[in-house]
Amino acid sequence: MTDHMEKSSGRSGNSKKAVKSAVYALIGAAAALIVDQVTKYMAVKHLMSQPPFEVISGVFELHYLENRGAAFGMMQNMQYFFVAGAVLIMAVLLVLYHRMPYTRRYTPLRFCAVLLWAGAAGNAIDRLRLGYVVDFFYFKLIDFPIFNVADCYVVVACVLFALLILFYYRRDDDFAFLGKRKDGKEKIQER
Repeated sequence: MTDHMEKSSGRSGNSKKAVKSAVYALIGAAAALIVDQVTKYMAVKHLMSQPPFEVISGVFELHYLENRGAAFGMMQNMQYFFVAGAVLIMAVLLVLYHRMPYTRRYTPLRFCAVLLWAGAAGNAIDRLRLGYVVDFFYFKLIDFPIFNVADCYVVVACVLFALLILFYYRRDDDFAFLGKRKDGKEKIQER
């Protein structure tokens, strides 16, 4: 009887952590999406049909661009392909987020997932709503392709994820949550 009560309360505690984690993720993703969409709205309102606004002369400027392609302008006018890819990435991230153990050790990985999800969603919203992505940050000094806030989320999430893989998640069982045993139970329990 005691074992059953302990298992039941453990599941209850884990579901409370899951709900709390999902609420934080939802708030974080919503906040990131709002920042992305507001900055794009401001770019359309203040930069469209205007000469670039120099923030640091010869180095960095705000330059309106309607990007109908992928990174660096590749694959022009394939909006539905990009939207389908973004939806697939977002779905995979939701599944992975749900499968991660609800421990502090996985908080950085959850942060990466939320940032990546928000970046994919932000650009997908543009593609569905406008048929292109609004870009406006331009590093003129190095002639870096024009980008936006959602792109920043994706890059930060990917760089942070790479650093985490290289320096933080180094144990053999750190990603055991990705696999399942034959009986359907998780391979790893909470630490």
